[in-house]
Amino acid sequence: MRRVFDILRLSYGQKLALVAAIPLIFAVAGIAGLVTVQSKASAEQEIRSLETRLIEAKKQELRNYVTQARNGFYFIYGNAAPDDQKAKDQVKQILSAMIYGDEGFFFVYDYDGNNLVSPRQTDRIGANWAGLEDANGTPVIDDYIRVARQGSGYVSHLWPKPTTGQEAEMITYVTSFPSWRWAVGTGVFIDDVLESVAAARAEVEARVQRTYLYITVITLAALLVVFGSGMFINFRERRLADAKLKELTQRVFDAQEEERGRVARELHDGISQMLVGIRFALDTARRRLSTGSHAQGSLDKGMDALGDAISEVRRISRDLRPGALDDLGLGPAIKTLTEDFAKRTGITTQFDTVVFRNRLDPEAKIALYRIAQEALTNIERHANASTVSIDLRGHRRGVTLRVEDDGTGIQMRKGAGIGLRNMEERAAQLDGTLRILSAKGKTGTVIEATVPLTHLLAPQNEAASAAESSEKAKAPA
Repeated sequence: MRRVFDILRLSYGQKLALVAAIPLIFAVAGIAGLVTVQSKASAEQEIRSLETRLIEAKKQELRNYVTQARNGFYFIYGNAAPDDQKAKDQVKQILSAMIYGDEGFFFVYDYDGNNLVSPRQTDRIGANWAGLEDANGTPVIDDYIRVARQGSGYVSHLWPKPTTGQEAEMITYVTSFPSWRWAVGTGVFIDDVLESVAAARAEVEARVQRTYLYITVITLAALLVVFGSGMFINFRERRLADAKLKELTQRVFDAQEEERGRVARELHDGISQMLVGIRFALDTARRRLSTGSHAQGSLDKGMDALGDAISEVRRISRDLRPGALDDLGLGPAIKTLTEDFAKRTGITTQFDTVVFRNRLDPEAKIALYRIAQEALTNIERHANASTVSIDLRGHRRGVTLRVEDDGTGIQMRKGAGIGLRNMEERAAQLDGTLRILSAKGKTGTVIEATVPLTHLLAPQNEAASAAESSEKAKAPA
């Protein structure tokens, strides 16, 4: 089961492509179903209309046949008496001769169901066919007689084809000779109509299948585009992420090397020279003591130099990890940083804060401290400022650190880009914001970093956070 889940585990790009593809599939399926239903309904309506027109044309054709036949012998029927057998035989003879096409003929049944004329199926003549039903149960002869008694009309039924003997769909027009009690009519097979309708339905089905095929091809093409673009974006984003990661890694290495170089220079230029001076003073004191001379001055110089070395070690340690940040909180640590900056650079520096309780988590405290440190470093190196003000205060949205100077402006500072990016990344890691306000051509720059409320500790977590920070400060590097 775990192997199945491992197989089904998707990457971010695959999930994105899947999220884009699923609605597309459902939408295309819905469109395909709607198109199919609408196409079939429209096609069925057209087919029924075609069938109706063809059948109406057949019926009109039959009616014309019967009308022409009746007009041909109506003078005989009109002048004959109801029992004029000679006139009846003459009309039978005329109707028997009236055949057309391969299967067209006229028929005559009396009202009792007896067949009097059937030129293409002579075996039916003289027999009584009342009650005859076709394969569908239609009483064909009885319907002939019923329609004839009503005057005239059409009857649809199955009838054996004279050429094949197989039953086929037929439409018959029947009229009456009421004085002779005859049902006279002719019919036409509608095989061609049914074939036309079947061909139309087959064409509709083929058209629907082609529509399905087109929709499927378009859907597959769209899915390929979605997946292809997703893979391209995923590949591109991964390359960008890898490039950014390499750049960040290189910047981390550069920052580490820069910090190591700074510490090495300070140790070499400061601590090392002080220790050399202490060694020289102690060596001088030893030689004087060995000769019985007065060595108090050399010892005093050595003690003073040792005190300076201890102060320098504390300063370097404070720059690496300020103890005030863990022991006293963010406000006192930045205040100490500000005082050291003013003492070192001679720039007038002011620090303001409200009563700020030590409720920030360690990550937020060190980030804001480093932002302030980086901002002061940029001011010292690039701003040419005469005054600097730092403001730290909490509010409803979180905590804001504001560093403002009256220097040359951020556009005039060359080489300050890495420091600014470091500050932006520290703020972004805390889901905070960093605003840099500096108008071109004007003096002064404002750097404003805001940390959201999510990084403020609840009162019950303050003691635990302070203890954790103290342990981290005591831990060896």
